[in-house]
Amino acid sequence: MPSAVRFGVNYTPSEGWFHHWLDFDLDSVRADLDSIAALGLDHIRVFPLWPYFQPNRALIRPRAVEQLIQLVDAAGERGLDVNVDGLQGHLSSFDFLPAWTRTWHRRNLFTDPEVLDGQAAYLRTLAAALADRPHFIGMTLGNEVNQFSAGPPHPDPDRASSAQIDHWLERMLAACEEGAPGRLHLHAEYDATWYQDDMPFTPGQAACRGAVTAVHSWVFNGTAQRHGRTSVPTEHHAAYLIELSKAWADDPHRPVWLQEVGAPAPLIPPEHAAAFTEATVAAALDCPDLWGITWWCSHDVSRDLADFPELEYGLGLLTNDRRPKDSARTLARAAREHHHTPAPRTTALIVPTDPAVRSLCAPGGPVFEAFFRLTADGARPTTVLDARVDDKEHLAARGITEVVSPDQVLPIPQGETRS
Repeated sequence: MPSAVRFGVNYTPSEGWFHHWLDFDLDSVRADLDSIAALGLDHIRVFPLWPYFQPNRALIRPRAVEQLIQLVDAAGERGLDVNVDGLQGHLSSFDFLPAWTRTWHRRNLFTDPEVLDGQAAYLRTLAAALADRPHFIGMTLGNEVNQFSAGPPHPDPDRASSAQIDHWLERMLAACEEGAPGRLHLHAEYDATWYQDDMPFTPGQAACRGAVTAVHSWVFNGTAQRHGRTSVPTEHHAAYLIELSKAWADDPHRPVWLQEVGAPAPLIPPEHAAAFTEATVAAALDCPDLWGITWWCSHDVSRDLADFPELEYGLGLLTNDRRPKDSARTLARAAREHHHTPAPRTTALIVPTDPAVRSLCAPGGPVFEAFFRLTADGARPTTVLDARVDDKEHLAARGITEVVSPDQVLPIPQGETRS
């Protein structure tokens, strides 16, 4: 695994959004990839839409798979490595699930044996098709698939226990490994995994299953609303998730991938997106064992497409006609100039091991607030499970020399600093 931090983007096609798979135009894809490569980034994350690729449980469309190979090859020609998300799944407020899992064929995505067979075959097929491509990084099981497993907010969840989710993760990751042995295969969820008490996808699964831990940082989760766009919590939220994930990792130096992070309007107005990008990236780069930063997203969604939440239209680093924004230049500069290896974070904030009380780590919770009081004081905190606070070997392996609980972290009066 490369020691240098990777910089990339989540690829949103400028023409047709992810519906471009229905009218695949390789020339348009190449033009998009040219505009990404011009920023000096080194990888993209791409999203086949599951019902377009596997419309029937027994049919994985060969032509769709061939188009994915063409996209990966085109990226490789431009020096871009590619991570492929499999089960799409959920993207930008829309669900894309094949008809053989819904309505008249309603079956649970995480527990039904036939659905699991179909999913495993699909992931294995995509991985195997790309296994010999040198620019193929590996598979992500799907985009934020945990949102299907619990409600709210999902209106029609496929409920499962944490044990059933663990079995699902194990089987799907094994299918990816069978298709492309030795590649970087992982799973990725949105932040309810770290913040929501009844979420069956747990922090321990996120931090131990797969080759790396993936975190998705979005400050519209209450952080920016509560603290404002230029606050320490807003600008350091991504760094917080990176460091929070380390509490549950068995490997003291497990890599963490900031796989999604973006500047959502109106909480981050377009004129402030570049400043937010700069601050967020700088804070993330101060986290040891960071695998990479993959911004959401490459290109704006076309205004010709209807029914997206307003914030989705302007999240691109590049406009819909492939012109870079100031935020693109900011990320490109960080990719070009970053050469710093961060020192260990020596102060660890105690977090509860029990996932049933993980809301203590959510915006407004005592762990969350204490982490950012320490950050504001320059302490560069990380986190440690309450079950590990007396594990001297674990603490030493991570470089932790001080352990504090949230109730020990008091607000700093104005004009004072903590020694």
